[in-house]
Amino acid sequence: MTQKKLLKISTSIVSRRVQNYWYRQGFIKYFFVLFLIVFGYRIVTINQLHAGDVSIQEKGNKQAVDEVLNKARRGDILDRNGNVLASNLILKKVNLDPTQVQPEFIPKLAEALEMPEKELRSAITKKLNGKTGRKYLIIRKNLELTSAVLKNLKDLTKIKLKICTTKQKKVKLSLFDRALVMINIKKNEPIYISSTDCKKRKINGVALEEDTRRYYPKSASLAPLLGRINHNKQGAEGIEREFEYILAGQDGILQLNFDQESQGSYFNPIMTSKVKHGENIELTIDSNIQYHAYTAIKKSVNYHDADSGSAIILAPNGEILAMVNYPADDPNDKSTYNAENYRNRVLSDKVEPGSTMKPFTMLLALDQGKIKATEDELIDVTKRIGHIKPDGKYKQMTIKKILQKSHNLGTVNVSERLNKEDMYNTWNKLGFGRSLGLIPSIENSGSLRYFESWGVADKRTLSFGHGPMETNLAQLARAYLVFANQGAVPPLKLLKNAITPDEMTQVFSKEATYRIAELLDAVVTWKGSGYRARIKGYDVAGKTGTAEMVVNGSYNKKGAKRTFFTGFVPVKKPKYIMAVRLDYPKKCYNYYNSNNRGKCEGSNSAAITFRVAMENILSNDQSIKTNKKKIDHYLDLPF
Repeated sequence: MTQKKLLKISTSIVSRRVQNYWYRQGFIKYFFVLFLIVFGYRIVTINQLHAGDVSIQEKGNKQAVDEVLNKARRGDILDRNGNVLASNLILKKVNLDPTQVQPEFIPKLAEALEMPEKELRSAITKKLNGKTGRKYLIIRKNLELTSAVLKNLKDLTKIKLKICTTKQKKVKLSLFDRALVMINIKKNEPIYISSTDCKKRKINGVALEEDTRRYYPKSASLAPLLGRINHNKQGAEGIEREFEYILAGQDGILQLNFDQESQGSYFNPIMTSKVKHGENIELTIDSNIQYHAYTAIKKSVNYHDADSGSAIILAPNGEILAMVNYPADDPNDKSTYNAENYRNRVLSDKVEPGSTMKPFTMLLALDQGKIKATEDELIDVTKRIGHIKPDGKYKQMTIKKILQKSHNLGTVNVSERLNKEDMYNTWNKLGFGRSLGLIPSIENSGSLRYFESWGVADKRTLSFGHGPMETNLAQLARAYLVFANQGAVPPLKLLKNAITPDEMTQVFSKEATYRIAELLDAVVTWKGSGYRARIKGYDVAGKTGTAEMVVNGSYNKKGAKRTFFTGFVPVKKPKYIMAVRLDYPKKCYNYYNSNNRGKCEGSNSAAITFRVAMENILSNDQSIKTNKKKIDHYLDLPF
């Protein structure tokens, strides 16, 4: 082949190669132009796409919304003088983000938190290995604002330590390579390079959050009345539970919407539900009177080895000044819980009140003219009436002596002159068997059977506090308000600002009430069963009571009794009405020898409790004038 021919063939081959190169280059250029047109179109139209009935734009906006709960503050509980009985302590809790806390800081963080380093590392490791909530670890809580831990953490935030961080940086593809990847000519195999950065840095992932704890300044003395809140900070018992809807308030919801139009893009807060903080509740309770009553009940229960004790103190207008139960737990101590120690026995227990009911039998009889209650009127107590036998000590007794000695046969003798329907109506007017409406969820309204179902024995036993009736201690105390209101009873009141009916129920005449009050004054003398309730310098009236406890459906004959004393002071225009109850006191002593044990009755247990409480209350009340005639011999208090 000639040289000329070879040159011609070579030129032809080169020409074809160059021509194919320009064809390929042109194809790629056209592809990129087409790609840019399609990509631009998608950017313009993507906001118009719909997913079902919701556009992609709307769906994106919804996904960029967050809600923050604005917790409502629980209301306080106050006494009648504005003293705090239950409130919220402002506390702090330490929240760690284990994914952010640098390992180099853990020894110093443990020291600041005042906890072992090993324990801290274990908590962080456990959280990091968990499936959920890896960024939220409450490591310390219930920290008071004066806690050393808070100061330690503040100091820790000022410290810088050398922290080295290693990052994996992805190598960016060139524009040409990205195009090849998009048309699947080239595979996308990412390439990473490592870089280490060492700088002095402050600690990360430590945050202080606000917390609250319910605090009860009066500790156990008010626990059965106030109740407590549970771990969800909701009322679990007592006032806290009954008035949860007032105290709790309503949490607010703050909606955070992502604002794309603003510079820098920020979250624009919108209040979708406004927070409503809980309201305070003011009780009619006087915390000072409550303290004296609680101290007396506690000492009495321990001294007499009783199962439990309770008391209630009323003002003449029906306001409750104290409501006491023991045993009781300190609600500030979360380590122990006994449901029985939060039981409000004043309202929740129905009992037979025993001889504390005898004054009402005498009041009804005096009002109806069945008795005169004078010193020359004598009642025959030598003949048996039903199952009530003569005691052989007395033959004829005045009404005064019947009350002084708490004589059952003398009381039954008077009740024989009364109509059972009149007795029922009177007991009903006094409020027995009807709810007081104070704390309805726990209140036991007791019982008063309708008179048509009574047998002969029922009317007789009713006259001295047994038979067809049972009552709670608050109802019993309320009935004694007739002596402070000229024979009428007002409704009881526990909430200071609550609207209650002002209308009183007239039960007895003014004259009859005053006369029986005089006789109850004689009960609290050396000759009466209430002699151990006497208070030097003050006129005290009242009535003892003793009732066998019902165990397994029958009266216990082995000493299980409830003892009562209900009294008021002073006798004329009473300011304080108090009812005391002790359950199964086992150690009661004779007044003349404190080492000699006797049978437990209202006279040697509940009456003493009344005196211990009331003596302290009166010594702090300068509005009641003392009676200088009341200076005869007084027994020393046993506790």
